[in-house]
Amino acid sequence: MSEAQEPTVPPVRFDDPADVPEVRWRVTAAMFYGNKAAVLGIAVLAAILLVGLFGPLLLQADPFAIVGAPLTAPGELRPLGTDYLGRDVLAGMIHGTRPTLIVALSATAFTVVIGLSVGAVAGFYGGRIDNLLMRITEFFQVLPPLVFAMVIVAIMGAHFMTVIIAIGVTTWTNLARLTRAEFLKIKEREFVLADRAIGVRDSRLILRVLLPNALPPLIIAVTLQTGLTIIYEAALSFLGLTDPDIMTWGKMIGLSRDFFFDAWWSVTFPGLAILLTTLCIALIGDGLNDAFNPRLRGR
Repeated sequence: MSEAQEPTVPPVRFDDPADVPEVRWRVTAAMFYGNKAAVLGIAVLAAILLVGLFGPLLLQADPFAIVGAPLTAPGELRPLGTDYLGRDVLAGMIHGTRPTLIVALSATAFTVVIGLSVGAVAGFYGGRIDNLLMRITEFFQVLPPLVFAMVIVAIMGAHFMTVIIAIGVTTWTNLARLTRAEFLKIKEREFVLADRAIGVRDSRLILRVLLPNALPPLIIAVTLQTGLTIIYEAALSFLGLTDPDIMTWGKMIGLSRDFFFDAWWSVTFPGLAILLTTLCIALIGDGLNDAFNPRLRGR
């Protein structure tokens, strides 16, 4: 049978109106937006994203430029003070937002691509392929992620893309195992077996049938992974394993760590930015977890 004549699955009857995909997603959205903490997390995170996008345009200052006396306390002229070299902490905070978020989102996307690919193939095909991919996953899983990322950056050089690759390569294992578990569970259901019986291609089954049904727990995992990625980026920046020409929140903390008792503001404000961003992402993840929980929907 040619691809143009590939059979389609007959429409599925839903005895419970809540089982209709459109209805289920509307109920999930209503549950999520009913969570005030999650909505607050989205609002604050949106504000942080706006600062990252438009802040450097509004405050066109070089975050590496010396603009005042070293260790100047926050005041009218410098709202967040200066660091040990006399660099404006506010300029560093604003200009460090975009690189920090770009690294976090890019590394998370890299993690998702690797984790979903490995987990989907392992869970769908099983057998020797599953065993091989899971042994590879276990090898990466036993390695300390941060130490492994430090080794990769040390070997490949402290560049922007190197940090993204290092974080992505070292943090995909949990998502892969979760994807595999979901695929193993879903592929034995009747609608998947029916699709296989009528000759639907494997790629179509994976992308159009199994993956959409496995999305709820994967969305939650990806959300939480984004917050973890920000922490990894901050740790690498703190240790000086990032591009020296790009300012990030973690780098600001690392450069000023020896002067914390003399200029607490140069460390505290970047630390609060990291804390606030990861907290907002965690609140969004908790909201998604509650929204996708069928027990909380009364089912």
